[in-house]
Amino acid sequence: MKTARYLGALMAMTLIASACGSDSKSSGGDALKSIGTGEKALNLIVWAGYAEDGSTDPAYDWVHPFETQTGCIVKSTTAATSDEMFQLMSNGGYDGVSASGDSSVRLIDAGLVAPVNTALIKNYADLSSFLKDQHYNSSDGKNYGIPHGWGANYLMWRNDIVTTPPDSWSVVFDKASPYKGKITAYDAPIYIADAALYLKSAQPDLGIDDPYSLNKTQFDAAVALLKDQHTVIGEYWNDYLKAAGAFEQGSTVLGTTWQVIKNTAEAAGTTTLSTVLPKEGATGWSDTWMIASKAAHPNCMYMWMDYITSPAVQAQVAYYFGEAPANPKACAEIATQFKDTTHCDVYKATDDAFAKSISFWATPRKQCLNGKGSDCVPFVDWIKAWTEIKG
Repeated sequence: MKTARYLGALMAMTLIASACGSDSKSSGGDALKSIGTGEKALNLIVWAGYAEDGSTDPAYDWVHPFETQTGCIVKSTTAATSDEMFQLMSNGGYDGVSASGDSSVRLIDAGLVAPVNTALIKNYADLSSFLKDQHYNSSDGKNYGIPHGWGANYLMWRNDIVTTPPDSWSVVFDKASPYKGKITAYDAPIYIADAALYLKSAQPDLGIDDPYSLNKTQFDAAVALLKDQHTVIGEYWNDYLKAAGAFEQGSTVLGTTWQVIKNTAEAAGTTTLSTVLPKEGATGWSDTWMIASKAAHPNCMYMWMDYITSPAVQAQVAYYFGEAPANPKACAEIATQFKDTTHCDVYKATDDAFAKSISFWATPRKQCLNGKGSDCVPFVDWIKAWTEIKG
């Protein structure tokens, strides 16, 4: 449900300027030592669907119970993109954010978020281990957030049109594709990692180890591939509803997707969709609750991070949003609350091997995330290159 809108050139230039400060590795303040009395307010930046209060659908309301339990009155601002989340956090006035990996490290490096004392989050121990201590939610041995939910970026196609089932990302990079003009790709600079992941096996001589840790040669190869791909792209997407509609209508027949897009299209009556995790693996997203370094209501934010990762609430969010919960105990709750015993199987929520095949979004730094040097292309250059790729 990460619905998005176009960010103008002015916003893009602001973000580029902000990103230039990456690699500062600011500590962003100290972690809370104990949770005190709630401050009666909580200001959040969220993806759509992460802080439901019943106003969208009366059946989904986990905000009001939180307010009743804690006295912390929630005000949430929905961000359309990771770039917008970063900009809003830069503006100040917020206590926390549900950041994806393509903004979380930027937030850390800019000193906009503080380390998190995971010992104060009683549900932390139950969260999937493969989501903890990762490049996108930790830095310099410190935890900067609490895992929330995750998903893979699949390859999807209309099987009534694309009759040979693909098993490789090569089909979306084929300049001679018979589906030219009906191929789609995710609209964000982080998509450069998808090209790098494909090149990791397609051109092993490039020596790509991590799609978010690219030297200049590797980065240039990925950008060149995406410039070639641009000639066959019909539409880039960052609004999941529009992406689902394009597959339903047949204006898109092949490209990158999320599980929720397939589910949405099928719920609308489209029965001709297939997905696969290609043989090269895939990128993916793992969202993290992060506390602002200058949070005015830190106690309420810690209360929220513990509440939102509890099994019952994780079940509600994961089922409503369409994702794998970070807390596997939510799977039993989903079966009880929603009478659905298949959700966690569909989203591979407890499949460690599947999760390990995903390269979760992480913000590139000049200091390579894989620890193999300090000559990697930083995210500011990814932003500039994405503008060039799209023309």
